[in-house]
Amino acid sequence: MPAPQKPQREVRGFRTEYSAITNVLKTDVSISEAFDPAKGEPFPEAKPFKAIWDTGATNSAVTSKVVSDCALKPIGLAIVQTASGEQRSNVYLVNILLPNKVAMGFVRVTEATITGDADVLIGMDIIQNGDLTLTNTNNKTVFSFQIPSIGGIDPAMHEAAPCKTSHIKVGRNDPCPCGSGKKYKKCCGAKK
Repeated sequence: MPAPQKPQREVRGFRTEYSAITNVLKTDVSISEAFDPAKGEPFPEAKPFKAIWDTGATNSAVTSKVVSDCALKPIGLAIVQTASGEQRSNVYLVNILLPNKVAMGFVRVTEATITGDADVLIGMDIIQNGDLTLTNTNNKTVFSFQIPSIGGIDPAMHEAAPCKTSHIKVGRNDPCPCGSGKKYKKCCGAKK
Protein backbone atom coordinates (compact mmCIF):
# COMPACT_ATOMS: atom_id res chain seq x y z
CA MET A 1 0.00 0.00 0.00
CA PRO A 2 1.56 3.34 -1.02
CA ALA A 3 2.24 5.92 1.67
CA PRO A 4 -0.22 8.84 1.74
CA GLN A 5 1.05 11.88 -0.10
CA LYS A 6 1.84 14.95 1.95
CA PRO A 7 -0.11 18.07 1.06
CA GLN A 8 1.89 20.57 -0.99
CA ARG A 9 1.08 23.40 1.38
CA GLU A 10 0.60 23.58 5.10
CA VAL A 11 -2.76 22.27 6.29
CA ARG A 12 -4.56 24.77 8.54
CA GLY A 13 -7.93 24.31 10.16
CA PHE A 14 -10.35 25.49 12.79
CA ARG A 15 -13.24 24.16 14.84
CA THR A 16 -16.22 26.18 16.04
CA GLU A 17 -18.52 24.84 18.74
CA TYR A 18 -21.97 26.31 19.24
CA SER A 19 -23.72 26.05 22.61
CA ALA A 20 -26.86 24.59 20.98
CA ILE A 21 -27.99 23.11 17.68
CA THR A 22 -27.72 25.87 15.06
CA ASN A 23 -29.07 26.23 11.55
CA VAL A 24 -26.74 29.13 10.64
CA LEU A 25 -22.97 28.63 10.59
CA LYS A 26 -21.27 31.88 11.63
CA THR A 27 -17.61 32.61 12.25
CA ASP A 28 -15.42 35.65 12.69
CA VAL A 29 -13.30 36.59 9.67
CA SER A 30 -10.98 39.43 8.73
CA ILE A 31 -10.93 41.02 5.28
CA SER A 32 -8.32 43.15 3.52
CA GLU A 33 -7.73 44.17 -0.04
CA ALA A 34 -5.79 41.45 -1.87
CA PHE A 35 -2.03 41.42 -1.41
CA ASP A 36 0.84 38.94 -1.71
CA PRO A 37 3.19 39.08 1.31
CA ALA A 38 5.74 36.91 -0.54
CA LYS A 39 6.22 39.73 -3.07
CA GLY A 40 6.99 42.25 -0.34
CA GLU A 41 3.73 44.09 -0.91
CA PRO A 42 2.61 46.29 2.00
CA PHE A 43 0.22 44.71 4.47
CA PRO A 44 -3.16 46.47 4.41
CA GLU A 45 -5.05 46.42 7.68
CA ALA A 46 -7.45 43.48 7.92
CA LYS A 47 -10.84 44.47 9.34
CA PRO A 48 -12.96 42.06 11.44
CA PHE A 49 -16.44 40.98 10.29
CA LYS A 50 -19.00 38.22 10.92
CA ALA A 51 -19.39 35.61 8.19
CA ILE A 52 -22.11 33.13 7.30
CA TRP A 53 -21.07 29.87 5.60
CA ASP A 54 -23.46 28.85 2.82
CA THR A 55 -22.98 25.64 0.80
CA GLY A 56 -25.84 26.80 -1.42
CA ALA A 57 -23.94 29.88 -2.58
CA THR A 58 -21.66 29.41 -5.58
CA ASN A 59 -19.41 32.36 -4.74
CA SER A 60 -18.46 34.41 -1.72
CA ALA A 61 -19.90 37.89 -1.19
CA VAL A 62 -19.42 40.98 0.96
CA THR A 63 -21.71 43.85 1.93
CA SER A 64 -21.23 47.51 1.07
CA LYS A 65 -20.00 47.95 4.69
CA VAL A 66 -17.01 45.68 3.95
CA VAL A 67 -16.35 47.56 0.70
CA SER A 68 -16.42 50.89 2.53
CA ASP A 69 -14.50 49.83 5.68
CA CYS A 70 -11.73 48.17 3.63
CA ALA A 71 -11.68 50.84 0.87
CA LEU A 72 -12.03 48.13 -1.78
CA LYS A 73 -11.80 49.04 -5.45
CA PRO A 74 -13.94 47.13 -7.97
CA ILE A 75 -12.19 44.97 -10.57
CA GLY A 76 -15.31 44.38 -12.66
CA LEU A 77 -19.02 43.59 -12.70
CA ALA A 78 -20.91 40.31 -12.38
CA ILE A 79 -24.50 39.31 -13.03
CA VAL A 80 -25.77 37.75 -9.81
CA GLN A 81 -28.81 35.49 -9.39
CA THR A 82 -30.61 36.20 -6.12
CA ALA A 83 -33.93 35.17 -4.61
CA SER A 84 -35.37 38.47 -5.83
CA GLY A 85 -34.02 38.14 -9.39
CA GLU A 86 -30.99 39.03 -11.44
CA GLN A 87 -28.78 42.04 -10.69
CA ARG A 88 -25.39 43.52 -11.62
CA SER A 89 -22.90 43.80 -8.78
CA ASN A 90 -19.33 45.01 -8.34
CA VAL A 91 -16.60 42.38 -7.96
CA TYR A 92 -13.54 42.83 -5.71
CA LEU A 93 -10.32 40.94 -4.93
CA VAL A 94 -9.74 40.35 -1.21
CA ASN A 95 -7.71 38.31 1.22
CA ILE A 96 -9.85 36.54 3.81
CA LEU A 97 -8.49 35.43 7.16
CA LEU A 98 -10.69 32.69 8.62
CA PRO A 99 -10.47 31.55 12.26
CA ASN A 100 -7.13 30.12 13.50
CA LYS A 101 -5.25 32.09 10.83
CA VAL A 102 -6.59 30.00 7.95
CA ALA A 103 -5.92 32.39 5.06
CA MET A 104 -7.39 32.63 1.57
CA GLY A 105 -5.68 35.03 -0.83
CA PHE A 106 -6.98 36.78 -3.93
CA VAL A 107 -10.60 35.70 -3.49
CA ARG A 108 -13.11 37.22 -5.96
CA VAL A 109 -16.10 38.45 -3.99
CA THR A 110 -19.29 40.11 -5.18
CA GLU A 111 -20.98 43.00 -3.40
CA ALA A 112 -24.37 41.86 -2.14
CA THR A 113 -27.01 42.28 0.53
CA ILE A 114 -26.47 39.60 3.19
CA THR A 115 -29.14 38.84 5.76
CA GLY A 116 -28.58 37.25 9.13
CA ASP A 117 -26.40 39.79 10.96
CA ALA A 118 -23.28 39.17 8.84
CA ASP A 119 -21.24 41.17 6.34
CA VAL A 120 -19.49 38.27 4.60
CA LEU A 121 -20.91 35.17 2.93
CA ILE A 122 -18.48 32.26 2.52
CA GLY A 123 -19.55 30.29 -0.56
CA MET A 124 -18.51 27.14 -2.34
CA ASP A 125 -15.60 28.93 -4.07
CA ILE A 126 -13.83 28.76 -0.69
CA ILE A 127 -15.49 25.67 0.83
CA GLN A 128 -14.57 23.43 -2.14
CA ASN A 129 -10.86 24.01 -1.44
CA GLY A 130 -10.95 22.22 1.88
CA ASP A 131 -12.65 19.68 4.12
CA LEU A 132 -15.78 20.72 6.02
CA THR A 133 -17.58 18.68 8.66
CA LEU A 134 -20.68 19.43 10.65
CA THR A 135 -21.92 17.39 13.58
CA ASN A 136 -24.87 17.81 15.92
CA THR A 137 -24.16 15.86 19.09
CA ASN A 138 -25.16 16.33 22.73
CA ASN A 139 -27.50 19.17 21.74
CA LYS A 140 -24.76 21.31 20.21
CA THR A 141 -23.33 21.91 16.72
CA VAL A 142 -19.64 21.50 15.95
CA PHE A 143 -18.32 22.90 12.66
CA SER A 144 -14.79 22.16 11.39
CA PHE A 145 -12.97 23.32 8.27
CA GLN A 146 -9.44 22.76 7.04
CA ILE A 147 -7.54 23.69 3.92
CA PRO A 148 -6.23 22.23 1.68
CA SER A 149 -8.36 19.11 1.45
CA ILE A 150 -6.66 15.97 2.71
CA GLY A 151 -9.73 13.76 2.37
CA GLY A 152 -11.10 14.24 5.87
CA ILE A 153 -10.78 16.38 8.97
CA ASP A 154 -7.63 15.86 11.02
CA PRO A 155 -8.40 16.91 14.63
CA ALA A 156 -4.74 17.80 15.16
CA MET A 157 -5.11 20.57 12.58
CA HIS A 158 -7.47 22.48 14.84
CA GLU A 159 -4.88 23.40 17.42
CA ALA A 160 -3.63 26.98 17.35
CA ALA A 161 -0.58 26.94 15.11
CA PRO A 162 2.14 29.57 14.87
CA CYS A 163 2.15 31.82 11.84
CA LYS A 164 4.60 30.70 9.15
CA THR A 165 6.79 33.69 8.35
CA SER A 166 10.07 32.02 7.39
CA HIS A 167 9.83 33.27 3.79
CA ILE A 168 9.02 36.85 4.86
CA LYS A 169 11.32 39.23 6.71
CA VAL A 170 9.11 40.76 9.38
CA GLY A 171 10.17 43.36 11.91
CA ARG A 172 8.74 43.19 15.43
CA ASN A 173 6.77 46.43 14.87
CA ASP A 174 5.55 45.51 11.37
CA PRO A 175 1.96 44.35 10.81
CA CYS A 176 1.68 40.59 11.33
CA PRO A 177 1.66 38.64 8.03
CA CYS A 178 -1.31 36.60 9.26
CA GLY A 179 -3.55 39.61 8.54
CA SER A 180 -4.78 40.16 12.10
CA GLY A 181 -4.00 43.88 11.98
CA LYS A 182 -1.80 43.59 15.08
CA LYS A 183 1.92 44.23 15.27
CA TYR A 184 3.98 41.08 14.70
CA LYS A 185 5.41 41.22 18.25
CA LYS A 186 1.86 41.24 19.72
CA CYS A 187 0.58 38.44 17.48
CA CYS A 188 2.46 35.54 15.87
CA GLY A 189 5.82 36.91 17.03
CA ALA A 190 4.79 36.98 20.69
CA LYS A 191 6.98 34.86 22.91
CA LYS A 192 4.88 32.07 24.33
